[in-house]
Amino acid sequence: MSQKEEYEAKIKAIAPTSPLFKNCLFAFLFGGGICAFGETFRHLLMRIGLESSDAFVQVSVTLIFLSAVLTGLGIYDNIAKIAGAGTLVPVTGFANAVVSPAIDTKSEGWVLGVGAKIFTVAGPVLLYGVLAGTVYGLIYYAVSLFGGGV
Repeated sequence: MSQKEEYEAKIKAIAPTSPLFKNCLFAFLFGGGICAFGETFRHLLMRIGLESSDAFVQVSVTLIFLSAVLTGLGIYDNIAKIAGAGTLVPVTGFANAVVSPAIDTKSEGWVLGVGAKIFTVAGPVLLYGVLAGTVYGLIYYAVSLFGGGV
């Protein structure tokens, strides 16, 4: 048995098995709960007179704010331990990904700590999101230039 195979056997023997069904169920329930809260809040805002587009913005801002506050208070991480991937609903997960490194590096100062490391987790998401949007935009532009109906 090679050293690599021996190592993998040891890891497999001591690694706990993941309760896949439970993890999927909790992710679905918590992620769905966040989305249901957002939809309920959007309908409430529209009922009190906001236009649909304005209500979408208010819901996004509210979810980002709540996620950032809960992360700052240390509550979001406790929820994530139970909910798993359910807390990665794009807006709330992104806010958590920005706030967490900022909190972790606060002791290093505002410039070299928070300023330099605030996007360590969210940075790749921004980079590849912008890159993908640019590529898709160029493809759309090229197709429309050559008479393709999109």
